[in-house]
Amino acid sequence: MAVPFVTLSLVRRAERFPERTAVVDVSEERLYAPAETIHENRVSYGELSAMATRTAEHLSALGVGAGDVVCLLTRNRVASLALLFACRRLDATFFPISHRLTPASVERPFDAIEPDLVVSEAAQRDLVRSIPFDRSVTLEELAEADRDAVTDPDERDRGSESDAPLALLHGDDGRPLVGYSASALEWNCVSSLVAWGLSSDDVVPLTPPLSSPDGLVRVALSVLYVGGTLLLDRAFDPGDTLTAIAEENATLLAGRETAIRDLAAESGFDDAVDSLERVIVEGAIEDDALGAYRDRNVPVARADGRLECPTAFCQSFDADAEADDVGTPVPDCRARLVDESGTVLEGAAEGRLELSGPVVADGYVNAAGTDDGNWYASAEEQSDDYGESGDRGRFTDGRFETGDRYRRDEDGAYRPQ
Repeated sequence: MAVPFVTLSLVRRAERFPERTAVVDVSEERLYAPAETIHENRVSYGELSAMATRTAEHLSALGVGAGDVVCLLTRNRVASLALLFACRRLDATFFPISHRLTPASVERPFDAIEPDLVVSEAAQRDLVRSIPFDRSVTLEELAEADRDAVTDPDERDRGSESDAPLALLHGDDGRPLVGYSASALEWNCVSSLVAWGLSSDDVVPLTPPLSSPDGLVRVALSVLYVGGTLLLDRAFDPGDTLTAIAEENATLLAGRETAIRDLAAESGFDDAVDSLERVIVEGAIEDDALGAYRDRNVPVARADGRLECPTAFCQSFDADAEADDVGTPVPDCRARLVDESGTVLEGAAEGRLELSGPVVADGYVNAAGTDDGNWYASAEEQSDDYGESGDRGRFTDGRFETGDRYRRDEDGAYRPQ
């Protein structure tokens, strides 16, 4: 399958199809809007690219440049995507923080990173007060800041001025913290394109948060990479999502098991999903929820990913999704099993899972900080900060040792043990 683009460049997409809809913001305009009410704010690729340019100019006026880290604390917003591409244009690093963290756990990502700027929405002021950092602006204040011209309107190749990652992502409880280069993000988009046949005709609702690897990388960036349309809501609500699926004729649904199950249990499910062509689910889906989609002739494939590799395995859409296996490695993800001595196991086997390839993150961020430009933790620092490999994963010798046990069958399909 031919890959339509070779980079994440939003400018190139805007030049090719400026009027095509990139994002439909379906968030309610009013806080207490009736259930299953959506507001359709359409943002074209041209408009999203222009928004990213303005955001880069605002950031530049605030002193953000190559190698700097911009933290974002918000729910799902179009501004989040614009900020990521703005960071790419400035050779800066995008650092989204989950709004689901608590005032206690929100401090954890900052044990490793001291950002140069924190951007937040006003609704997250309580979490912002708990961040051990005092240089912050709201999204509204950022939009009203001065603007410095950004000389290069396109996103440059990473590493031209800095070795910093393009994105930093954290675990569900705020730790650990991993870095992704622009190249790793692009390879993940290509992998999704090939594995699930993503195309510019796809319309995809976003159910996970943009601060998560599955929400940002597997869904949002992959959809924009192929020139598709992303349906974006502030936070997942099954009734609102079903309304958006029906009104926008969504073709692909990707989400965690809880979201896929909640949608199947919602009234009006049967009428809303007629346009769906396929479903990707993270986790083992219950039989009744699986049956709800199959009864509507919507094929379901299971996917398996993690913070350090957004998608490692997936099933084909004609596979038996009720099975325990999570499928075979996605394109450009190399998986192997090793025994306790580190010997690589061949054929059908059970052992510790190791992953490698261009879709895997670059490493855990150095908990000592990045002032010296040394972004990634050494093997010794990983042991000290994250636990031994049996407790949490470890990056070593170009591989990610997950510490998890998997079984591989004769057909090459994997399943967790």
